[in-house]
Amino acid sequence: MFERIPAEGPLLALLLSGAGDPAETTFPTPPELNLQVGFVVYPAGGEIPRHDHKLLERQIVGTAEVLVVRSGRCEIDLYDHDRQHVATRELRAGDVIFIVGGGHGFRMLEDTVLLEVKQGPYTGLDEKERF
Repeated sequence: MFERIPAEGPLLALLLSGAGDPAETTFPTPPELNLQVGFVVYPAGGEIPRHDHKLLERQIVGTAEVLVVRSGRCEIDLYDHDRQHVATRELRAGDVIFIVGGGHGFRMLEDTVLLEVKQGPYTGLDEKERF
């Protein structure tokens, strides 16, 4: 379901093409990641019982990001932990990229809207190191 980038070695990103929906609930991300991404599938009339989430203290190292291309088209460059270029992928509306390590950069090929989800709070540019 997700393309693993790179195919071998330390995981940098998972890419999900916007084509198709799964038939059942699935969380294809490895369980050891500090952010999980999945599909929750219910039939018409299905229900998620009301609930809240217990306060759990977690220790998180790094920042995982999930970006959903809402509209437009762009390219993402992915870099390993040594800042060496590993892959370039074109992203289109409906695609989801889950970035878990290394570096990355984007080039917009069209007017583009990205929905970004990551651990917060975001404290500003002091969280980023440009290279």
